[in-house]
Amino acid sequence: MDSTTIIVGGFNTQRSKMDRSSKQNTNKDIVALNNTLDEIDLTDIYRAFHPKEAKYTFFSNVHGTFSKIEHTIEHKTSRNNFQKIEIIPSIFSDHKELKQETNPKGKKNPKHSKSWRLNSMVLNNEWVKNEIREEIKTFLETNENELTTTQNLWDTVKTVLRRKLIVIQAYLKKIEIFQTNNLTLGLQELKEQQQRQPRACRRKEITKIRAELNDIETKNTILRINESKSWCFEP
Repeated sequence: MDSTTIIVGGFNTQRSKMDRSSKQNTNKDIVALNNTLDEIDLTDIYRAFHPKEAKYTFFSNVHGTFSKIEHTIEHKTSRNNFQKIEIIPSIFSDHKELKQETNPKGKKNPKHSKSWRLNSMVLNNEWVKNEIREEIKTFLETNENELTTTQNLWDTVKTVLRRKLIVIQAYLKKIEIFQTNNLTLGLQELKEQQQRQPRACRRKEITKIRAELNDIETKNTILRINESKSWCFEP
């Protein structure tokens, strides 16, 4: 193993007392693991950046305890390759994520413009469908006459509806972000309270909020999959 070695994942074990809310003694197997890692010059990079910070990546709904079981094990000399590493919330699972930022090397990749695409899932929203119907009705009442061809009407209404849908999608996205931020903030506060003083009723509320966030994330995942499909088949 050398300075390029990186071992990342859920180890299902806490490497020290600081990695768990229940202050149990570190068992012999963990001590042996830590000694082995030290002998081959590997270390937990998160602990290198946060030697005294007690933050956790996993909440056990069964035991009502918090722990840090996700680790990034790297060569001791690789610390300078990173600007920072932190634990960030994950609304998609019971496990939080470890985010590492590397020191930039070379030029950044150029940004590419992203054209607008219709999120077809919004058409399942009854309010959206009513808005589109009203927009079409108003457009035809204003523009349909003997001097306007069907083709011109069609070409123009497509532009009008596109503009309308852009506004609607932006509005719905703004609401979703607001809801997600509120739910995430509430979830974080509940977890901190549960960490200090475990309660069964609070645990149920944590599960409920996580389910709401997972539902939002699932919808966004489906949207990204649909976008990927359209990019693959576009001319």
